[in-house]
Order: sequence, then structure tokens, then C-alpha cells
Amino acid sequence: MTCIDPSYIPYDARRMARSLYWRGWGVSEIAEELNLNPSSVSSWKNRDKWDDAPAIRKAEDCVLTRYNTLIMKEKKTGSDFKEIDLIGRQFERFARVQRYQEPGGHEGDLNPKVENRNKGPKKAPDKNLIDAESAAKLIEAFSEGLFQYQEGWRDSSSYRTRFILKSRQIGATYYFAREAFIRGLETGNNQIFISASRAQANIFRQYIVEFVRAATGIKLTGDPMVIERTDAEGNMLEPFTLYFLGTNYRTAQGYHGDVYIDETFWIYGFDEIFKVASAMATHKRYRRTLFSTPSTIAHQAYHMWTGERFNRRRAKDKRVKIDVSHNVLKDGHLGPDGIWRQIISVHDAIAGGFDLVDLDELMIDYSVAEFANLFLCEFIDDSESCFPLSLVRPCMVDSYEVWDDYEPYALRPYAGECWIGYDPNKGNVGDPAGLVVLAAPRNSKGKFRVLERVRLIGKDFEEQAAEIKKYCRKYNVTEIAIDTQGVGEGVYQIVKQWFPTARSVQYSSQSKGQMVLKAQNVMRNGRLEFDAGWIDLYAALASIHPQITASGRDVTYVSRRSAETGHGDIAWALLNALSCEPMNATDGVTPTATVEFF
Repeated sequence: MTCIDPSYIPYDARRMARSLYWRGWGVSEIAEELNLNPSSVSSWKNRDKWDDAPAIRKAEDCVLTRYNTLIMKEKKTGSDFKEIDLIGRQFERFARVQRYQEPGGHEGDLNPKVENRNKGPKKAPDKNLIDAESAAKLIEAFSEGLFQYQEGWRDSSSYRTRFILKSRQIGATYYFAREAFIRGLETGNNQIFISASRAQANIFRQYIVEFVRAATGIKLTGDPMVIERTDAEGNMLEPFTLYFLGTNYRTAQGYHGDVYIDETFWIYGFDEIFKVASAMATHKRYRRTLFSTPSTIAHQAYHMWTGERFNRRRAKDKRVKIDVSHNVLKDGHLGPDGIWRQIISVHDAIAGGFDLVDLDELMIDYSVAEFANLFLCEFIDDSESCFPLSLVRPCMVDSYEVWDDYEPYALRPYAGECWIGYDPNKGNVGDPAGLVVLAAPRNSKGKFRVLERVRLIGKDFEEQAAEIKKYCRKYNVTEIAIDTQGVGEGVYQIVKQWFPTARSVQYSSQSKGQMVLKAQNVMRNGRLEFDAGWIDLYAALASIHPQITASGRDVTYVSRRSAETGHGDIAWALLNALSCEPMNATDGVTPTATVEFF
């Protein structure tokens, strides 16, 4: 084993080694995990007297490590917030123990009930109380810094039902979280947020907490979150409640209030969800707001968007035509079915002052079809796709809720066996390469899980090979499958030097057909999962479709592409990785070889 000089390690190896030792790791295990010399670790242990540290010091270190891991997660689940709160209280207990151990310490330092036993009754502080002064600050803060199209959304809030088709990453969830909170303050209406997953719903909660804290210094708590209100004279007003619902919306049919449905075109079983949402907002004082990037014309919400759902319930002579073209809807339009619709593409957002993206870079990063779907609000016609939404949607899960053995921000996020699929660029300027890290199943009936998907732009074959090696150090990789067309051959030859069992994927009509059939079989059997927020992965899969070869004698499979843009790279990277499992896989683990990296 070749050991790394600690001076070149990009983290405090000594502290990391001590933390692992206090968590029960042995010296040799720590050295292997951190690529250190066992004698160095042993020397640190003896010189710093790790064994002599008090139990509370060891506990504090472990708790702090867990706390930092949770804080660094960009998207936090409800259980994450609860655990952060729990750990915060644990720090308070540690502080009490330290005060008790100091000279003059007493039992009251350990038990607050003993400390307050002889004190008179004390009024508990008001929780989530927004007085008139704080409400005024929030309303003022809400109106500041809005883009033009967001001002249009604010002006449209009086409509009973709004349906907005929007570009990705233009601040819709951020805006509507704030709008809903202000509406709750002004009307007293409950606010109900429905998303495809609880992790997505918690983004609303995070935005609201940050908004209120930044404007007033008040830290909101609770889930559901009950907000108390007072008027200018200090009189208590009717409180309102914020509900954040993911897949548990079926348990919320007794709720009532304004309803916000996020990523409508990506929610499974829309008809049932909208039926529940309509019941929640039955009273005329409530509002219903739906917003989403488009998915496929086969999605149930598409019939509501086009007005077909409205017309199906009308006699033929009373049916109406609803124009959903961009020219009609770019500034918002109230249709004859009572729904205010709007289309906001990335071009519309930029024209409205949105300056947070580089349009040229986006057009390089995504294929023509993916860019049109994600940023130009164009629906996907997946009727000819090998991977229609009906096939892929059950694979999209709330990874933070479902995967309890994956820690994305840890040094080693996942301990199990992983496979890497790689689709290199084809030598064209701006053509991205795609890399997928796949958690392998334990047997033929187990599930594949896409842990990471990465696009690489502007790298030659040596740099691409180095990127693959980086992920091999991060995960326990036992299989690598590389498309060896063009630049891929150079990548493969380098990777094979340090990973001799790397697989060369030679694309042909027959091999592509086998890869597509294998992926379809895995999906139909419920053996593939990836995070529901990875819309780009679905768009890449949906772009794969059959095509007659130039000879007219065979069928191949291609992605919609152009010479200037991507080509469904992360989808083909996924198919490459899945091809490591034989078509006729039997029970038991597929034979693999483990390669260690130092």
C-alpha cells in the first residue's frame, strides 16, 4: 500500500483520525481509510493520549461531526431538521455537564427543573408570533428585489386558480414560498404546499424560515408551522398554519387553505392529487396555484393545461378552445375555464431582469431537446421514446427519505459496491461527457440506485480519465463501463492501466438494442431508483428513441442531438453502467473485481 504524505492531504488528517478512533475504529482501519501510515496514526494516538480523553469529550466530537454533516446538506428533510434540533439540545446538555464539573458546580447545573424549583411562575415566550411591526417589515421585504415576471405573479394572486409553465431555476419556489407566507399574514388563510417528495416540500419551509429570520430576526419552528398574529393594537388575530406535504398528501384531506402544487408535471397521480387539493381549497376565499417545468404530453396534468379536462365535462356545443401558445400566455391570460395561465421561458425571464444564468453555457450543457424541455417550456412527446414517463416515473424517489445508508456529504458517502458508467464526449466543441455512479444490487432482484450523475465539459481524454479515478477513490467501485467510440478509446486505455477489468462498450445497432432492453427490463421490474429532483436525467432518457439505420435494414437507438450540444450523455452513461449486469442475471452477486486506490 502506497501511503500519502499527510502534508498533502486536503483535510486535517490528525483530527479526522482521532474522530474515527473515538467512534470505535482501529488504528489499521483508520490508516487504510485515510491513506495514512499506520505508525503515524499510532504515534498520534499515544502522544495525544486519545484513550485518556473523558467520555464526554469523545461524545462531543461525534455529535459535532454529525451536526456539521447535516448543516452542510443543501436540501434537508423533515427528519434532518428534527435531528439538528435534537443535536442542538445535546450541546446544551454537554454545557451543563461542564458547568457541573467545574468548581462550585451543583445539581441545578444538570437539571433545569431543580434550578427553577424555587422561582415563581414565568410566562413562556410566544412562539412564531408575528406582530404588526414585523408583518410590515416582511411585506416590505417581499416587495423588494422582485424580477418583472415575479411582480406579475404577485399581481395575479387574486385569481382563483393559476397555472404557470416555467423555465427551470428562475426562482418560482423561492417566490411562492414568500408569497404564501405574506398571504397568510394578510388573510389568515392556512397555506398548504404539495410537492412530489417531502424533501421538495421542505424547500418551501426552508425559504420561509430564512425569509422571516432575515427580515425580522424571528426564528420560526414547528411542522406543521402555526403562525400567531397580532394587530397594530396588540390584539391577537386568528392564527394560520403552514402545511408541507410530500407523498403523504392523502392524509391531509381534512386541511383547508390556499394550495400550492410545485412541479405539477412531475407529480405521480396528478388527477387524484388535484382532487384532494380542490377539496382543501373549496371555499371561494382560497386560491390554487400550480407551477412546473413541463414533462410529457402524456402526463395527467397536461389535459388540465390544454383545457381538455374542462371540455370533457361539458356538452359538445359548450366546449371552448383554449389557446396555450407562448404568444398568448407569455404575459398571462385568463382562460374561459377560469384558469389564469402563463408561460415563462428562460428568455422571458432574462427579458424580465433575470441575470443569474449564463444562457450560452446552458445551451452547451444540454442537448437541443433537453434545453427546449427544461428552459423553453416545451413538452416532450415521449410516444416514440424508449423511456416514456410512465416507465421512468416510478423510478423517481425521494432519496433523502428512502436511502438511509447514503450520506452524500460524507468522506465516503456509500459503503456498498458501486459501478461507474461513462459516456465520453465525441470530440465536438461543447459536447459534454456524462458520468453516473450506480449503487449495485446485492443480487439479481436487488435495486440499482443512481447516487451521482455528472456532466464534464471541455476536458480531453486524460482529464476525463482523471475524473473517473476521482470517483473511484470516493466510492467502492467494482465495475467501470466506458463507451470507446472516438475520444472514449483514449479514456478507456488510460483507465485500464489502473483498473484492468474496465469494460469497453462498443456501440452498434445490436449492442444499443441490448442496452435499451436491459434498462427497460430493470425499470419495469422496479429495480432502478434515482432522486425525483433529477429532471435532467429523465429528459436525457426520454430523448432516446429508435431510428432506422442508413441502410434501411436495421434499427438503432439514438438521442436527439446537434453538433453543438449534448447528446443524452448521462442517460447513455446510465445504460453503460446497467450493461455490467448480464441480460440473463441469476441470483447472487455478479462476479466483479475490486481495485483499491491510494
